[in-house]
Amino acid sequence: MSLSTEDRRARDTPKPPVTTRAAGDRPVTKLPLRHRLRRDRTLILMTLPAVALLLVFAYVPLAGNVVAFQDYDPYIADNAFEAISQSPWVGFEWFQQMVNDRLFWSALKNTLVIFLLQLTLFFPVPVLLALFVNSFVRPRVRAVAQAILYLPHFFSWVLVVTVFQQMFGGAGLIAQTLREHGHEGFDLMTDPGLFKFLITFEMIWKDAGWGVIVFLAALASVSPDLYEASAMDGANRWRRMWHITLPALRPVVALLLVLQVGNALTVGFEQILLQRTAVGPGASEVLDTYVWNVGITNGGFSYAAAVGIVKGVFGLLLVLGANKIAHLMGEQGVYKK
Repeated sequence: MSLSTEDRRARDTPKPPVTTRAAGDRPVTKLPLRHRLRRDRTLILMTLPAVALLLVFAYVPLAGNVVAFQDYDPYIADNAFEAISQSPWVGFEWFQQMVNDRLFWSALKNTLVIFLLQLTLFFPVPVLLALFVNSFVRPRVRAVAQAILYLPHFFSWVLVVTVFQQMFGGAGLIAQTLREHGHEGFDLMTDPGLFKFLITFEMIWKDAGWGVIVFLAALASVSPDLYEASAMDGANRWRRMWHITLPALRPVVALLLVLQVGNALTVGFEQILLQRTAVGPGASEVLDTYVWNVGITNGGFSYAAAVGIVKGVFGLLLVLGANKIAHLMGEQGVYKK
């Protein structure tokens, strides 16, 4: 069947992009998938190594969570795959044991207390430091202050704990200075009651500079014309900060809060493990160290996997809930509605 000239012309003419209308009745042009792939091919190639690393080290190991429903024995076969296939199934036995485990609930309590303490004391510090650094007039002074604040982020936790030990330990600089002047020394590094505050201030000293970088990047997107116009209208520095600077930081604050809530059950494994023996497990045992002791030290791989699954599901629910609250407050959060 032959086609007419008009039919061939209609067949060979490229289809126009699909046009839809958003909630505000503004036309939104949606390009075909092949056009978007061609347009973003450079960015896609740049992200492929990161996606590969994420698949290998984050998503592929998720298949190993099947041992949470087995009595897994890694020595039953020559390799892990055969050991998983030959281990007997026990259903939800490990989850029932976890519910009845007093040590698990103690570790969960310590984890939540440390998280709330860090959320209250740590999270506002980068915002305040970013506002302080942004108030510097000279760019060189601002760059130097930013570099000094960001430098501890590159230190390992071994070095951070060592610095605090030399400053606040029983043989530290402050304790020795007090003894030389006739006062009684102290040792903050071995006080179980102050341990939660200690690790919070260690985190502030180490990672507050990273948050400053994020908030300064958000402040850099604010047009200077807004500050000039408000100054001409008679607004002082506090008014400009309240009506211009803080609203500019609000979306970033909402996003970081959602991400921080998602890590509620992850409060620093390496940091706490390094100081665990100094204060005892009663004050320092969190879910990460609990999983380490049960799974690696004692060989309870299946029970540790069950705790890890509960931790992951709980973190996912927290992210979804916090993101929903961000949407209700008019913010985008991690993803749009």
